[in-house]
Amino acid sequence: MSLQPTSSTRRRFLSSGLKAGLASGLGLAVCANADAASHASVRDDLFDISLAQWSLNRAVRGKQLDPFVFPKYAKDTFGIEAVEYVSTFYPGQATNFEALARLKQNADDAGVRSLLIMIDAEGSLADSDDTQRAIAVERHFKWISAAKFLGCHAIRVNAHGDAPWEARRDLAADSLHRLGRVGDEFGIDVIVENHGGLSSNGKWLAEVMVAADHPRVGTLPDFGNFRIAGGEDYDRYQGVTELMPFARAVSAKSHDFDDAGNETHTDYERMLKIVLDAGYRGHVGIEFEGGADEVEGIRLTQRLLERVRETLRPQYV
Repeated sequence: MSLQPTSSTRRRFLSSGLKAGLASGLGLAVCANADAASHASVRDDLFDISLAQWSLNRAVRGKQLDPFVFPKYAKDTFGIEAVEYVSTFYPGQATNFEALARLKQNADDAGVRSLLIMIDAEGSLADSDDTQRAIAVERHFKWISAAKFLGCHAIRVNAHGDAPWEARRDLAADSLHRLGRVGDEFGIDVIVENHGGLSSNGKWLAEVMVAADHPRVGTLPDFGNFRIAGGEDYDRYQGVTELMPFARAVSAKSHDFDDAGNETHTDYERMLKIVLDAGYRGHVGIEFEGGADEVEGIRLTQRLLERVRETLRPQYV
């Protein structure tokens, strides 16, 4: 399971222009966490609401929304002051500090916190081919740097692979531990989402967390991503319960709503009780993925989260 290319590339990475770019900041503060904290309004005592950029994927891909103005759009349109980026909306930009500076300035000017970057299309971290897995690990390094520059606290990664249960668990855990060590040098967490295949099996992903054994490695439980294969679904409430002990972020997936404003696939009150019972008090991110108008879908999810938060408040405050 040796990943020799990872070790050498990590050394080059840590001494490269990526780190120099962070130091220069292109006129921006390097203390990203301090910057982000200065943006925050008074924190809610249960959870704050953030917006995942994927909620607007049709608008971005249809060139109706410039991804670099997303933070201001989130604040102006929804009054949301914390955002989660999608790496594939910024192709080739992870090491372009001038482009990242534009995005960071947009967030700073709007008073919006940049929370995390969701990383996709950078290879399989549980690939059974060690060479391909090493390449996948290395491809994530640049996003750790970008996340630090933007003031994020984490990158979200996937734990996809092609091996059976135990082997895939160990391969994913090894890759995550390596990424966690790099993340430690930048103050960035590496968190895994239940995102299809075995990663949507809460028991398996919880085992990966234990095996990874690094304080920077955690989970991003998603309320709706529990399709393991074809017609096989994992129980979403059990899955979130299993992943919450490791959670550094939470994704409130939504698709469809009834006339009362409730999400038709997930009982949000039940799910948020699981989240709060685990002691989590961070951001809960809106991730609308339905076929309806994206803006309206986001607003419906936001209203539902706000309503359930007020319903549950007496039980937790």
